[in-house]
Amino acid sequence: MKKLSLKNSILITAFTVGIIWCIKSSEFIFHIDLSWLGVYPQTMHGLLGILTAPLIHGSLEHIFNNTLPMLILGTLLLYGYPKSRWRVLATIWILSGVGVWLFGRESYHIGASGLTHGVFFYLLVVSMFRRDKRSVAIMMTAFFLYGGMTMTIFPREEGISFEYHFFGAVAGAFSAVLWHSLDPKPKMKTYEWEKQPESDDPIIGDAWQITEQSIEPNIQQHSHSSDKEKH
Repeated sequence: MKKLSLKNSILITAFTVGIIWCIKSSEFIFHIDLSWLGVYPQTMHGLLGILTAPLIHGSLEHIFNNTLPMLILGTLLLYGYPKSRWRVLATIWILSGVGVWLFGRESYHIGASGLTHGVFFYLLVVSMFRRDKRSVAIMMTAFFLYGGMTMTIFPREEGISFEYHFFGAVAGAFSAVLWHSLDPKPKMKTYEWEKQPESDDPIIGDAWQITEQSIEPNIQQHSHSSDKEKH
């Protein structure tokens, strides 16, 4: 799959976030509540939320808190991992919802924080597998900005779905195990001095020749003197 430029990665992420804001705006304009589209654990109607819950937010504060992480982490994923990005997003989207549906508390679970935690943990774990400069740089950027996500996967405040955070993180780590080898590692830059063989070096090459020439006569002379002593 073709690699996106940084500009296009930002635009696609911003467009997606814009859709989520449009959904929230429609709730205010038409005075409707779409929280029933969230994941409600262990119920048939709650299964729909696996697909729709990340698009629904409970309040302006809720959507504000998720907007910047979605923009930054989404851009890092789209730009840094062109071949695995859509598979990673789909895996996190589905598995985090399934985890909440199976093990979550009896309540409607909504919001994109499961996705943001999933992408963060994907960027974190995939860099451990790949260990190339680009993936490490992306991980360090994500960790510098949102390293606190390593703690928000645990229960903190009532009314916050830590389950979505936790299963998003699990899904992100699982995605890293599953898809880390899809994207080829960037080629290492080779400098001109690295391409030249050592023998072409006017100083080092001559030094080695001089050293080898001086060592061989010394070894022969030493062996002759040893033979004379034996005789």
